Parts: sequence; C-alpha cells; structure tokens
Amino acid sequence: MPEKTSTFLVTHAEEESAVLKDVHDGQVHTLSANPGVESNDAIDATVAPEPPMEMTWDVVEIDDKRPLTVHKSEEPPTVQERDIAEGQDVGDLERTERAGIGEIHVLSVPPEETEDAVDDVLDDEGTLARAARLGMNRVEIRSEEGVVSVRYLP
Repeated sequence: MPEKTSTFLVTHAEEESAVLKDVHDGQVHTLSANPGVESNDAIDATVAPEPPMEMTWDVVEIDDKRPLTVHKSEEPPTVQERDIAEGQDVGDLERTERAGIGEIHVLSVPPEETEDAVDDVLDDEGTLARAARLGMNRVEIRSEEGVVSVRYLP
C-alpha cells in the first residue's frame, strides 16, 4: 500500500501506540508507535504501512496537530438558530455557515428528547471527526427545549 496523506482523528492513544481514523474516508489506521498524539487530537499527516505485513502504520510526517474539544454551553441557541429550528420539521438538520469561520448545525428534536440529543452529540465520535474535517478546534453545543445547535468553531 502507498503512503497516505490526510486529516486524522486520534480515536485512541497509549504510550506505545495510537489509532487514527481518516476523517474523509473513515479508514482506521493502527500505529505501531505513538508519535506524541493524544486521544481527540486532529492531525494532518502522512502515514505509511509498516513492512513486511503492512498491518500497522507508521507516521511519516505530521504537518499540523491540534487538540479538539466538545463542550455543552450554558448559553441558549441564538435567535438565528431558533429561527432555523422553527422553520424545519422535528428530526431535521440544517447546516449553515457561521459568521466568520466555522459551521453551525441546527437540529429540531422532540422537546422531551432535547437532553438525550445533546448527550448523543457529546458522545458521538462523528462530532469530533466533523470538526477535524472542517479544520475547527472546538465544538460548542447549545440547547433549549426542542432545539440543539452544534457550533464548529476555530
């Protein structure tokens, strides 16, 4: 297999090894050595399979490394986010560009399931993978009854 250059989410890290997930194609790469990364880091890197069996990977070069964080904010969704939610059916999701840099996802959920939806977003590895793919460092989740906004921020 050839070398691969992409953006990866570090899904697991120990002193001796780490597991990377390509945020573009979902391929998982187990590293034979940890190049100094921690779980929930995003790295722009080049990896290569380690001979002779090519079952583990080695990091050839890291171009960028940044920690990713996800947190629940005490702030309510903005007026714009509430307006978006009001105009969509329960279960719908709308993506919109954030003023400045980033992206906002607005989910309309049944009011009684708002906290469960927030917990799902907090626990979803896909939330971090999306932040890495977008080049963002932070994810902020805001909610109020029936509305969950997921803000991908620099």
